[in-house]
Amino acid sequence: MKVLIAGAAGLIGTKLAAALVGSGVEVAVLVRDVSRAARVLPGAALHVWDATSGQPPMGAFDGVDGVVNLIGESISTGRWSEKRKKVLRDSRIVATRALVDAMRGLTTRPKVLVSASAVGYYGDRGDELLTETSAAGAGFLADLARDWEAEALRAQELGLRVVVVRTGVVLARDGGMLGKLLPVFRMGLGVRVGSGNQWFPWIHIDDEVALIRHALTDARAVGALNAVAPEPATNREFTSVLAATLSRPSLLTAPAFALRLLVGDKADELLLASQRAMPVRTLESGFHFRYPLLRAALKAALNP
Repeated sequence: MKVLIAGAAGLIGTKLAAALVGSGVEVAVLVRDVSRAARVLPGAALHVWDATSGQPPMGAFDGVDGVVNLIGESISTGRWSEKRKKVLRDSRIVATRALVDAMRGLTTRPKVLVSASAVGYYGDRGDELLTETSAAGAGFLADLARDWEAEALRAQELGLRVVVVRTGVVLARDGGMLGKLLPVFRMGLGVRVGSGNQWFPWIHIDDEVALIRHALTDARAVGALNAVAPEPATNREFTSVLAATLSRPSLLTAPAFALRLLVGDKADELLLASQRAMPVRTLESGFHFRYPLLRAALKAALNP
């Protein structure tokens, strides 16, 4: 099998590429920075692509059976000015459109496209139980995820099986939100965000990678899959378990108004929004979580 990964130099992409290469799968990647990619993606064939400046090189698709689309600028970086919002949208929507359009011109096409999305698709839904069949919510992130998925699903017209993976917070010691939280919690300064009652969908990095590999190879995986563990947790519960795992206190609270002053309007969607997402169709597709429980997942992430 040969897999082409777009956006392979990020946290999920590097772990996925390493796992695929380690299992004997041939891996090609589409990257903007070749020198960095050569360091973090050993064993992968490198193809240069600026995702918002046209279609990827057609040679990158030679012999490819499956495509994984992980491309997109970081949601958490910087304030959400109108300029920044355009960057976030273009890096996902324009890039995914170009990727699908490139496959339209192929004589022999890949069989499957696995494309990233996010639980932000559901918007702020309080305690509502959310499955893959729940409607899209409201807000910038919900609109972004909905439009992003729509571009990926166009590949169905080309005969590809398409899977969109709606990912929650990925637990990994060396990156993502957990990587940023660890120094703070280790100093005993772990904080509950807002009321702490908002639901906090999460997944261990190993399960995220395993789910993408499952989506690449199992025909039962089709359409939207929630990449979230089956044990939901509130922000209060997550903070408490992380602090206990590190044997540190967690007595502080970051009030909502302070977060809005600090990071602007993205606080409401990125930090205070509640998504009680469950992996119903993910489990129905035959996927089995290695880390379904939060305490065990955090221990594994901190002691790999």
